[in-house]
Amino acid sequence: MEPARARVAAVTQQVIETTMPLRYRADMVQLGTRPAFGDLLRGWRQRRHLSQLQLASEAQMSARHLSFVETGRARPSRELVLHLAEQLDVPLRERNALLLAAGFAPVFPEHDLDAPAMDQAREALGRLLEAHEPYPAMVVDRHWNLVLANRAVGLMSELIAPDLLAPPLNVGRVSLHPDGLAPHIVNFAEYAAHFVGRLRRQVELTADPILIELFEEVCSYPNVELTPEGMGDEHGVVLPLRVRTPEGELSMFTTIATFGAPLDVTLSELAIEAFYPADEFTADVLRRRA
Repeated sequence: MEPARARVAAVTQQVIETTMPLRYRADMVQLGTRPAFGDLLRGWRQRRHLSQLQLASEAQMSARHLSFVETGRARPSRELVLHLAEQLDVPLRERNALLLAAGFAPVFPEHDLDAPAMDQAREALGRLLEAHEPYPAMVVDRHWNLVLANRAVGLMSELIAPDLLAPPLNVGRVSLHPDGLAPHIVNFAEYAAHFVGRLRRQVELTADPILIELFEEVCSYPNVELTPEGMGDEHGVVLPLRVRTPEGELSMFTTIATFGAPLDVTLSELAIEAFYPADEFTADVLRRRA
């Protein structure tokens, strides 16, 4: 195996091994069987680096009872499942999985974004994106697939090979792919390291097989370093995205926003990424193109 491929495989395996408790749940779902609630709970507790005593204290229950729940000697109530999930900051999708494992029905609905129940949320997203113009903004799902974007995103899409823009357009792929934005990003090493780090944390949190595949794919791209040296200007306060365009070199930084206290699984997994100009030249170019 080539050194680069071997390095990617080794890191990917390391990430996968850290997600085994959650991957166990996914494997059981594929086999049509129900994973043990205690195993899932233990996995989330360990992922949060909490001892049984620490979690019991935060949840205001006895460590003995928590131990019995994890080992299957005690059956948790629906309220306790949700309470423990809240203390562990478990994502809504996985809270439903915990409820199923404990023998209860899921409580958090999941609607497609184009469903009538999501009209209000979809309208709010559209207004946010439009209000952010002339600066780029987009909405991505949990797999980094593009859901919505405003017109200003067209400035960057013009630099990407057409085949990468075919739906579903994956923001991670088009950002780091050699036929995507990668050749145009001036500070590619630090930007790629930042994105790969975020993706790795997502994989470790969710053990989502699609995210694992995306992680392995982007890590195999040329010039993507898993342990890069020199993460940019140590005096900077934000990580800029510096892109060469026909208009000149543009410098932007981004913010990530999510819905506060969402009750729908789909909404809880959406992220709004908004780009802002980091200098006056970039602001002028974006305003002029608008």
